Amino acid sequence: MSTPTARPSLTPSDAAPGTTTLVRGAIPALFVTTLLTANIIAVKPVLVAGLLVPAGIIIFPLSYLLGDVLTEVYGYASARRVIWLGFCCNLVMVVAIWVAGLLPAAPFWAENQPAYETILGFTPRLLAASFLAYLVGEFANSYVLARMKLLTGGRYLWTRTIGSTVVGQGLDSLIFITAAFLGVFPPGDIVRAIATQWALKTAYEALATPLTYLVVNWLKRLEGIDTFDRATDFSPFLLR
Repeated sequence: MSTPTARPSLTPSDAAPGTTTLVRGAIPALFVTTLLTANIIAVKPVLVAGLLVPAGIIIFPLSYLLGDVLTEVYGYASARRVIWLGFCCNLVMVVAIWVAGLLPAAPFWAENQPAYETILGFTPRLLAASFLAYLVGEFANSYVLARMKLLTGGRYLWTRTIGSTVVGQGLDSLIFITAAFLGVFPPGDIVRAIATQWALKTAYEALATPLTYLVVNWLKRLEGIDTFDRATDFSPFLLR
């Protein structure tokens, strides 16, 4: 199987030894951190400009920004590994929270058990909706960006960061809200919730475009690479 090709014309920066290794570890760490944090704080509904949305919206779109950076600089295969890493870390967190909830509380803390279950508890339906939406949305985002990079010859970065987010966040919002709340809320409310989250997350990405440009250009100079997925196997189930 062929591997992604990297444009060799970039000149690596004179960074201190070990800097690139640190950066390559920091991006996945930030990706996983934003994912786990968003899932924990999403239990709180908030009003933004009069719109009801989960609090996770303040940080979850950063995972898409970081996914864009990974795909743009290192290629789809690198992003794919980090997406699965995020999924596994999320699963570990959920299992740990569930087991901790089953353990008997200390007598002096027992009155707080309902609060623990309210804030950190999960229903199987919400979990399934969240995991499915995450995987479909993240992989769609990475795939669209990689394909658009080939179509644009690496130009117009903003078109693929925003375009991939429109697709990825759209699918994420559609799948999660529909799977989690269909039959619970009226169809009209579900449609409005999907449209609201989609619009806010896409706007978030658009506003973050200057930051994306700065990070991507800095990383390309630091690493001396600009990966194009010309012969990549885009199956989401590979780990290489």
